[in-house]
Amino acid sequence: MNLTPLPGVRAEQGSASARDAAGIWARATALRDQLPAIPPVDDKLPGIESALALDGALLLMARICDRAMAFSIVVPRLDVLELLYHAVDPEAWGTGLSRQLLEHLRHHSVKAQTSMELWVIADNKRAIASYEGAGWIPTSDVKVRDSAGRPERRYILSP
Repeated sequence: MNLTPLPGVRAEQGSASARDAAGIWARATALRDQLPAIPPVDDKLPGIESALALDGALLLMARICDRAMAFSIVVPRLDVLELLYHAVDPEAWGTGLSRQLLEHLRHHSVKAQTSMELWVIADNKRAIASYEGAGWIPTSDVKVRDSAGRPERRYILSP
């Protein structure tokens, strides 16, 4: 996948970047789910590594002063680019990093004339507001993943 990042967003590779993403995911999901403690990075790393092992997977990272603060993992499918992970470190919530990453993906979608999709936990109001604010449209598609047991709704972004 050839994405030209907007300022502040860059494609990254390697185990250190995957660990950075897993740390952001651990902190963000712990706060989202109101967990009493943040899970260890090593608990979240297998999911991140599994996503990055998919053909064409791309890790986009937003850093502030070289500190990873937000990331997205996207994977090309047959006729769509799927956003598998998208998270902002809670310390950076409200700073616009989510919008910056989503805008980067929207630019790519338009340039490539490729639609995008994602699945979001149906009661994750913060994420839904972010996606809808960036132009993503909810569909009627709903599924329950075995791992989380929570309903998820599919969103799309057309070029």
